[in-house]
Amino acid sequence: MTAYFAGAALLPEGWAQDVRLEVSADGALASVTPGAGPAGAERLAGPVVPGVPNLHSHAFQRAMAGLAERAGGAGQDSFWTWRQVMYGFLGALGPEDVQAIAEQLYVEMLKAGYTAVAEFHYLHHAPDGSPYADRAEMALRIAAAARTAGIRLTLLPVLYAHGGFGGQPPAEGQRRFVNDVEGLFAIRDRVARAEPAVRLGLALHSLRAVTPEEIGQALAALDARDPTAPVHIHVAEQTREVEDCLAWSGARPVDWLLDHAPLSERWCLVHATHLSADETRRLAASGAVAGLCPTTEANLGDGLFPAVEYLAQGGRFGVGSDSHVSVSPVEELRWLEYGQRLVRRARTLLAGPDEPSVGARLWRDACDGGARALGIGGGLAAGRPADFLVLDADSPALAGRPLDRLLDALVFSGNRPAVRDVAVAGRLVVREGRHPQEEAIARRYAAAVARLA
Repeated sequence: MTAYFAGAALLPEGWAQDVRLEVSADGALASVTPGAGPAGAERLAGPVVPGVPNLHSHAFQRAMAGLAERAGGAGQDSFWTWRQVMYGFLGALGPEDVQAIAEQLYVEMLKAGYTAVAEFHYLHHAPDGSPYADRAEMALRIAAAARTAGIRLTLLPVLYAHGGFGGQPPAEGQRRFVNDVEGLFAIRDRVARAEPAVRLGLALHSLRAVTPEEIGQALAALDARDPTAPVHIHVAEQTREVEDCLAWSGARPVDWLLDHAPLSERWCLVHATHLSADETRRLAASGAVAGLCPTTEANLGDGLFPAVEYLAQGGRFGVGSDSHVSVSPVEELRWLEYGQRLVRRARTLLAGPDEPSVGARLWRDACDGGARALGIGGGLAAGRPADFLVLDADSPALAGRPLDRLLDALVFSGNRPAVRDVAVAGRLVVREGRHPQEEAIARRYAAAVARLA
């Protein structure tokens, strides 16, 4: 059994001193003991906090960050014009490229403080839309990248069948994504056999891309395999999506889901940006997790999630880096709060009723909600995954800060991640800010990007 000793650690009940963390062979915490001694344990060189699960990732988009920032010259740029750039970028992207990009991304995630990722994986097929000889080729490349980097992976194969509400035919740029329910579960089942360590769930791309009948078929197929598996869906990201959903169904997207899908704690509604007051209340009451991606939502001009109202009603959330214009849980949490401040022209808006620290409240909630969305346990407690960060006690951002101000300093001070070491399943995959394979991974990434260019 591996043992670690932390001078201070953030446990579910709060900060504790002299904490011994014992890790079982399966990578779970066998015991967490405050007020313990260090005998036989590796001493950790800073305060310990749970790592943040990244609940929404499209790994391949890491390589196109920065390529969609030129004005199009043909009207106002938006999410929809960005999407056309993304379709064009996919033209030459092959399996080796996807693996190299994902490896680089996952190392960046670990060094920034993410210890697990939910990959919302819809890039299934060859550029002409035909399946690879192994239908799960692209999904297996993602799993291989996560294994190489050492990050915990929840893989969400995406059902993407149509190009618009009501079963409209897909566009040419979407042909690499398209599956029917049977084809998608052939991919999922292949990954389950080949990668037993990967947590598997299901993603429904959006109400634009699947019909009600396909939602029912996919959920039935999932429940036959794993009735506890997480279910994710993009929803209400853009005002046009809300308008199109109203035209199709007479209901707003989140209202439609709440009325027609079995929303529960296993569901994650990604973005959910444009909510009515009633949708906000109902979503908070459903137990589903809101998957918020503030840096991507800002980059795409999506809008602002009603975080103040949602959290006041007990809603759960987690954060994701989505398109990876930024790969930092600190920046996602910072901009979640800052967006609310800019709109309301007030401060400390997302502190909790029993938690005056904005940083502590956001970090804890993002860890808890993210773990729920990935279908894994969260927090530093016995039986939970041994996924944690050792903060850099020498970082200027944290210097001189008492424990009860440490997470405020982490989230709201400085621009470099104050993360020293990172453990996943009890194994230190980052030490002193370095990943052991980062140079080789960076070379493969650079070669892939050069080929794509």
